[in-house]
Amino acid sequence: MNNATLFSLCCLIWGSTWIAITYQIGHTSETFAIALRYLLASACLGAYCLLKRLPLALPVHVHIKMAAVGVFLYSLNYTLLYLAQAHIISALLALMSSCIIYINVVLRRWWLKEPIRKEVVVGATFGLGGIICLFVPEFSKVSMDAALATGLGIAFVSFLCASIGNVISERILTAGTPVIQMNFYAMSYAMILLFITSLLLPGTLVIPSSTSFYLSLVYLALFGSVFAFGAYMKLLKQMGADKAAYVVLVYPMVALLISTFFEGYQWTMLSVVGVVIVLMGNAIAMGKIPRFMRRPSIPN
Repeated sequence: MNNATLFSLCCLIWGSTWIAITYQIGHTSETFAIALRYLLASACLGAYCLLKRLPLALPVHVHIKMAAVGVFLYSLNYTLLYLAQAHIISALLALMSSCIIYINVVLRRWWLKEPIRKEVVVGATFGLGGIICLFVPEFSKVSMDAALATGLGIAFVSFLCASIGNVISERILTAGTPVIQMNFYAMSYAMILLFITSLLLPGTLVIPSSTSFYLSLVYLALFGSVFAFGAYMKLLKQMGADKAAYVVLVYPMVALLISTFFEGYQWTMLSVVGVVIVLMGNAIAMGKIPRFMRRPSIPN
């Protein structure tokens, strides 16, 4: 698949997973729900590897990096994001998610010694402005208090963990590790960690009994984890973590489009303008507008 197809696949799937996630809330602990999601996802990936006879033997140092991806991207990121949603509205989360791009840019420069691409920074800033336009009505409902401050702090740590996981993933994949095997191991490590955490948490571990919980779990595991993260990791490998992260600014628009039909979301002129700005930022970030491309320095 080309980059445009992979990018669209991520946006369409992750823009729809919020519906499935609503059926996961309240049935059991967040960590146990996510652990079950990765149990199913890793089982599917493992079965595919065995069926296709894909090599699963990888060096120890690669396993350490994959375990780090499991901890930061698949475990801490999602767990903290669920906790943040208990304190702040989704509009603020969508706005704050733009910081992933900026953090990726900095981490890639510091850790991978990759240059800062001007088009990515400019495009992300356009996208940030577009997200603000999209969610202006929701921001009017927000008032600063201790709970909100806590939620903002948890969300920021979540996105920092996601960025760390993104950059480690890029490093693993560009070194030659196949996407499917990397996701299999990373999700397996995440699943083990989350199950252990679920058992150590105070209170009784509740096994969900709702049919809707398990139906949504299948969708989240197969589409949200196996397919979407598979596509996203290919983007990381082919485009870099900075450009691939623009997905987080585009898929909220898909969520709003779905919300139009399921929840009666009302579009305004400002929200339409926001969509246009986000798409313009995406074009800039992907290098479709040469004026914003990073130019190499000319030697004297």
